[in-house]
This record gives sequence, C-alpha cells and structure tokens, in this order.
Amino acid sequence: MSYIDGFVIAVPRENREKFVHHAGVADPVFIEWGATRVLECWEDDVPDGTLTDFRRAVQATEDEAVVFSWVEWPDKATRDAALARMMSPEMGDPRLDPETNPMPFDGKRMIYGGFVPVVQLHNPA
Repeated sequence: MSYIDGFVIAVPRENREKFVHHAGVADPVFIEWGATRVLECWEDDVPDGTLTDFRRAVQATEDEAVVFSWVEWPDKATRDAALARMMSPEMGDPRLDPETNPMPFDGKRMIYGGFVPVVQLHNPA
C-alpha cells in the first residue's frame, strides 16, 4: 500500500521559474530516498470558495499562485525513514539546505500532511 505526502503552498507569481528550479534541485532527493513519484502543480483553475478554499488555506495574496504537490512513497516505513534522514543533523544534502537552495516562498504558510490512500483507480490505457 502506498503512502502520500501532500503539500499546498503560496508562491509569488514572479517566482515561478525560481520555484521550478528549486523543485528540480530538491525533488530528486525524494526519489533517491525511495519515493516513487513527485508532482509539483502550479495553479490553473483554483476558484474562490464560499466558506474556504486553497487560497485561503495558505493565505495566498493576489500576486501569489497556489502550488499543490505530493510525494508518493511505496509505504509509510520508506517515507518515515526518508523523513528521519531529512531531519537528521548529519544529513547534509545541499539540495535540501535553505542556504544553498532557498525556498522561493514563505514556508510558514505551507500546509502538509501524510495520507493513507483508501481508494485507488487506475486507467489501464
């Protein structure tokens, strides 16, 4: 059974290319540590909701785009091992170091969590 880490962030629209570069440098680390897939999705059709919505969830301003991302892992154990490695002081991978690969967004407004899939459908085509 797979395991999913999901993220929603607000990125200044002017930082789109910086974000793509940042993700292109950092995301391969997750694959190297066992993830099976990483997706970074720039907003295209993100409507305002009546009660809440993606934009409000991350306090996005008009000059910011919402990015919806997820990392697929083969299982929670693989994800937990990668997360422990990421948080360890001796990890030292410069691709995840904010000094060498700064985040082009306000990480304090990121929402994230780990999820267990309960329904999975696949198109055989």
